[in-house]
Amino acid sequence: MAESTSAPNAKESLVEKIRELAWLHSDHEEFTLASGRTSRHFFDMKPVMMDPQCAHYLGVLIHAKLEELGGIDTVGGLELGAVPLTGIAIAKAGAGSNLRGFIMRKEPKGRGGRKTGNPPGIEGATLLSGDRCVILEDVTTTGGSALKAVDRLIEMGCDVVGCITILDRQEGGMEAFSEAGIPLYPLTTLADIES
Repeated sequence: MAESTSAPNAKESLVEKIRELAWLHSDHEEFTLASGRTSRHFFDMKPVMMDPQCAHYLGVLIHAKLEELGGIDTVGGLELGAVPLTGIAIAKAGAGSNLRGFIMRKEPKGRGGRKTGNPPGIEGATLLSGDRCVILEDVTTTGGSALKAVDRLIEMGCDVVGCITILDRQEGGMEAFSEAGIPLYPLTTLADIES
């Protein structure tokens, strides 16, 4: 049954599904990435996050890391990539879990947070000073976007324990997170996909 999937089996299966559903590569064409960089590798993780098998594998891998980190209060990150990941993480936590999720807008709309007390642009569950948070991200290139989310959480008094990303493109994101004092935990890397 799917519920007994081990983390190593989930990773192996996820790598195959990323190759099938998300990876474009070319020996000649350059793709422009969200960071503005160009690359011969392009990853669109939306089909992966919206696939039921992949959502299961992601949930298994995210929760294996959350259990390892221990005592995590909240998970979430920037729209759009972190939205499905947050839903997957919360659903996989199961009934009775105290894990809360949040979504951070890139541009605050001013409507969110009325009931939760969160600042504009941070929606979902209430974030409290002292919460142990994990940022979720779909693809990490330079780490710039996710590190902006980290800064906002730190300003609110949250303890950012790390960032879990589906894929580290191995183009400086790990180093940028390390410089910021925040561990990056990739579920897969470009090297995994290419092997």
